[in-house]
Amino acid sequence: MKSFKFICDKAIPLDMINVDTDQIIPKQFLKMVKKEGYGEFLFYNWRYQNDGTLLTDFVLNDKRYSGRRILLTRDNFGSGSSREHAVWALRDFGITVLIAPSFADIFYNNCFKNGILPVQLERQNVEFLFKNSENEDIVVDLDKQKVVCCDHSFSFLINEFHKRMLMQGLDEIGLTLELESAIVDYESKRRNHSSA
Repeated sequence: MKSFKFICDKAIPLDMINVDTDQIIPKQFLKMVKKEGYGEFLFYNWRYQNDGTLLTDFVLNDKRYSGRRILLTRDNFGSGSSREHAVWALRDFGITVLIAPSFADIFYNNCFKNGILPVQLERQNVEFLFKNSENEDIVVDLDKQKVVCCDHSFSFLINEFHKRMLMQGLDEIGLTLELESAIVDYESKRRNHSSA
């Protein structure tokens, strides 16, 4: 997993509340076993017509927002079922930061496991970003726990464990491998004890 420390980019403004995981990645696309390949199906029902052509009035299909890595949205993002595929789809599409007033708990934790930083800001600060970030860069500094836009700075909270995971680019396997020598030592002692 890539480490995350700092990003400066413009946002994709997804002005919706209660976006659930079935909209983020519909159930018919959950059959793949790898974490890659989901980006093209992100928000499928909102991005495509029945014949598979793009819906031009959906924000992710707007060329102005192409290639942006920050998704700005509203309350309760990631609600619904606990599918980790929703985070995989966002990441595969290129999203590395989500900014919202609130996230569903399981979705929020899944973000950290997959290298996405979910930033929770107060509603009035999210509203400021919606009003002022159309053509302005947003700076997200994980180390300082700050979001900066148009000379306004907003602090956000993050669990130190989650912060370390992102800054060091560690997923759960990476965290386990940090303890590899202790695991090898334990297994060696256990084998010696059982053979005695």
